[in-house]
Amino acid sequence: MSSTIPEDQPRLPLVAVLSGAGLSTDSGIPDYRGPNGLWRRDPEAEKLVTIAHYRADPAVRRKAWQMRIDVGVLDARPNAAHLALASFERTGIPLRVLTQNVDGLHQLGGVSARKVLELHGTARRVQCLGCRVRSDMADALTRVRQGEPDPPCAACGGILKPATVMFGENLDPEVLAQARAIASGCDVLIAVGTSLRVHPAAGLVDLALAKGAAVTIVNAEPTPYDDRAAATVREPIGTALPALLRRLAAEHGRNPD
Repeated sequence: MSSTIPEDQPRLPLVAVLSGAGLSTDSGIPDYRGPNGLWRRDPEAEKLVTIAHYRADPAVRRKAWQMRIDVGVLDARPNAAHLALASFERTGIPLRVLTQNVDGLHQLGGVSARKVLELHGTARRVQCLGCRVRSDMADALTRVRQGEPDPPCAACGGILKPATVMFGENLDPEVLAQARAIASGCDVLIAVGTSLRVHPAAGLVDLALAKGAAVTIVNAEPTPYDDRAAATVREPIGTALPALLRRLAAEHGRNPD
């Protein structure tokens, strides 16, 4: 019995989703550059995620640790947009998520971890600037709550930071290379909840466009790529992305669960 795919069966598209902070605002995590973004409310907050300030100033680190507790990233739960992506994956249409977010909500929402590339790292782990040992963010936050405002590395006494890419640090070259390969090979790219102003992540859209991918941008505010996109959507992400994914699945005879 042959397992050859019939020649008249259409090839399913590779769908890449480039997600930014706007995707997680419905989960209670503030974005950065939006109308009510963290940088607009408190311009000094950018120092908390700038490696030079973080490394040099204990006061910055203390404020950063307190911010992590106040924001409650580890307490956030996936929202309708995260769940819609997991549902879309289950249709069998090839999906890859390239995320600028560090909250881990794509995986918690049900998208296979192997299909998620975290361009800016993860806030669910911490890393020592000295010995590079990684451990759980939850354990570090427990130490802060117990009276250590700037907890040092338990292994060597060095400075702990979240396992994220701060301003002034480079993206992991292997992760970036994988993301570029996906952007160059996808048929559809959906940029959702991202200002597309931070490079090299925003440059993934250039790669997709150069290869002829259909680009859709779902974002509350205009981006530098709007005039080159096949479509732009200004509706709330929590309703717009699920609807977009349902239409895309239906076009290929698949129904999200």
